[in-house]
Amino acid sequence: MAHQSLYRAYRPQSFKEVLGQEQVTGPLSEQIKTEKVGHAYLFAGSRGLGKTTIARIFASELKVSDKDLYEIDAASNNSVDGVRELAANIATYPFESPYKLYILDEVHMFSKGAWNALLKTLEEPPAHAIFVLATTELDKVPETVQSRCQVFEFKKPSRAGLAKMVSSVAKKEGYSIEPSAADLIALLADGSYRDALSVLERVFASTTDKKVTREEAEAATGAPKRALVASLVSALSSGKADDALGAIRAAATSNVDMGMYLSLVLEYMRSVLLVRHAPELRKEIKDEVGDDEYSEIEKIASDKESKLTHNTLRVFLEASGRVRYAPVPALPLELAVLELHS
Repeated sequence: MAHQSLYRAYRPQSFKEVLGQEQVTGPLSEQIKTEKVGHAYLFAGSRGLGKTTIARIFASELKVSDKDLYEIDAASNNSVDGVRELAANIATYPFESPYKLYILDEVHMFSKGAWNALLKTLEEPPAHAIFVLATTELDKVPETVQSRCQVFEFKKPSRAGLAKMVSSVAKKEGYSIEPSAADLIALLADGSYRDALSVLERVFASTTDKKVTREEAEAATGAPKRALVASLVSALSSGKADDALGAIRAAATSNVDMGMYLSLVLEYMRSVLLVRHAPELRKEIKDEVGDDEYSEIEKIASDKESKLTHNTLRVFLEASGRVRYAPVPALPLELAVLELHS
């Protein structure tokens, strides 16, 4: 039997199984229940949030069979002729379902002519036709099209929510995973359910047993080692510019992605400041990062001589916008250190 990816294995099969998109699944369920289904929907949001998955569930709830469900990649079918052919197909009745449902993915890739041709179909659709347009770039969808659709915007999950899902899937697969490892995977997924499960699958493939540690997750994903992150934050806290520059140099020579490194540094500094100034969040942070890392964070947070402040976080946050375009990726971090000590 062919291996099935985690994303496919754990793809929701009903609205109840969908995580974190109640603002979409709730209204759709109510429309089905009251039989007040629209003819055109626009699902907008970043990749990996389940737009096409929810569209398929919507079709299933409407009793649309596979013969009457059409999935079209707008990126490769964006010509006027392609949309006209689609319009001709729409006119015919369903084979065995109450509706014919069309999922148009990456619809922002349509050409101007294709949009005009689609608009005519959206204005006067057959009673048996339902459209679900999906896009990662809502601003590229013409207002004339948006005005003829029910627009649903998908939310990115919180990092804590992603980490919880990662831990849940790991448990179902027979693995135990350290909280800090699940948190790292959630961070690397950048708000995408699909990416979180893809990263988790990569981690599973590199583990020697059924226990996933933070170190194993770092090794499997190429993420900077926690020690490299902690050493920079510790140096910033103690006010030692030479040690901070040395920590950045160590990270750069380890061939880690400096953008990812800076993201982890920012998260670490943020945790320190929250532990220091928001005691009510301490348990939540401890659960996220694990006992070992939390003890390091708490030590810095409780140091009354610490030079790490909100200004430190601000300076490095500004550096994050420059890392991607810097000719030397470590340079924005080094400049941040020098700015703090000028």
